[in-house]
Amino acid sequence: MALNYIWIAFFIAAFAVAVCSTVFTGDLSIWSRIMGSSFTSAAQAFEIALGLTGILSLWLGLMKIGEKAGVIQMFGRIISPLFCRLFPGIPKNHPAMGSIFMNVSANMLGLDNAATPLGLKAMKEMQELNKQKDTATDAMLMFLILNASGLCFIPIGIMMYRAQAGAANPTDVFLPILLATFISTLTGIVAMCIKQRIPLMDRVLISWLLGLGAIIGATVYAFSQMDKSSVELYSTFIANLLLFSVIIIFIIAGMRKRINMYDAFIEGAREGFKTAVLIIPYLVAILVAIGMFRASGAMEYITHGMTSAVAWMGFDSGWVEALPTALMKPLSGSGSRGLMVDLMNTHGADAFCSRVAAAIQGSTDTTFYILAVYFGSVGVVKTRYAVPYALLADITGSIAGIAAAYLFFA
Repeated sequence: MALNYIWIAFFIAAFAVAVCSTVFTGDLSIWSRIMGSSFTSAAQAFEIALGLTGILSLWLGLMKIGEKAGVIQMFGRIISPLFCRLFPGIPKNHPAMGSIFMNVSANMLGLDNAATPLGLKAMKEMQELNKQKDTATDAMLMFLILNASGLCFIPIGIMMYRAQAGAANPTDVFLPILLATFISTLTGIVAMCIKQRIPLMDRVLISWLLGLGAIIGATVYAFSQMDKSSVELYSTFIANLLLFSVIIIFIIAGMRKRINMYDAFIEGAREGFKTAVLIIPYLVAILVAIGMFRASGAMEYITHGMTSAVAWMGFDSGWVEALPTALMKPLSGSGSRGLMVDLMNTHGADAFCSRVAAAIQGSTDTTFYILAVYFGSVGVVKTRYAVPYALLADITGSIAGIAAAYLFFA
């Protein structure tokens, strides 16, 4: 229901700003910009779904091989001690556990193209356990928060954009991003555990969270000892090596089980095609609303208001230039990425505000895109408290990104 109100608010806010612009500034062209944005955003939504079709077909085909070969179930058993605590509504050996693990692992490696189809498969498997098909379960909500908080060990894309913008050291944002995204994810998990009354002091849960913190610390230390070229080389190498290794494991396991892997792949790929078609209406709905909101200039008014408020309170406003990236991040991944790149082009990739924007960009994932795609893929319309808790992770990630940038670059 919250998503319904937010969707309506985008249109009303865009209309109100357009009316004010026409009445007070005489800007008549704003209506053309807004309506033009609606058509452009609708086309972009279809293009995104079309682009996902091949990726979904590929990865759901591979996942079907892994499922029939028993590998997904094996992954599920490995992480079942942790996930049984976080997802008490999912049976211990259910295939959804393995799919969730694969999705979270792909996100950690910065492999968005692989993470999305794996996440959609996990949602489909959780929906099979759902007694109220139009309402999100607790397990779905926890899973969505894990995705929205966007824990990522290797932010290749952001480092690539910084390199293209001429940064002296494109990888210098690696550590701030890692800290920000870890804080965001930890906040999301703790908040959801409190909401769903999952015991936080459980020994297994605490051990896993401390272990994850130790891995983050070791990763930060290891990469801090490398030069920029080595960070780029080894981060890309490790991510793709692990991903290709998983594919080979699926194939070897399939050979051992003597399954027809080609037929299994085709079966899974058909599911990917159907899923891609299914999410088109949801993408059109959310992207058109966001596009019209942006075209009205409402985002600029919010940014200017925040700048004035920060200056009035006497705080340092060096980070405020990056605020549009933070505000756009939950709404549009491409929009926030564009704002980050624009900031780099305007002020330079090594400007403080550009580094803040990069840290914010890498701290979380695109909340409303994830909600629209994942819930839309299984026909869930009652998202319960998904939006406020996902936005909590977003806000925490942005604040952590700003704080980390001050810690490393101020």
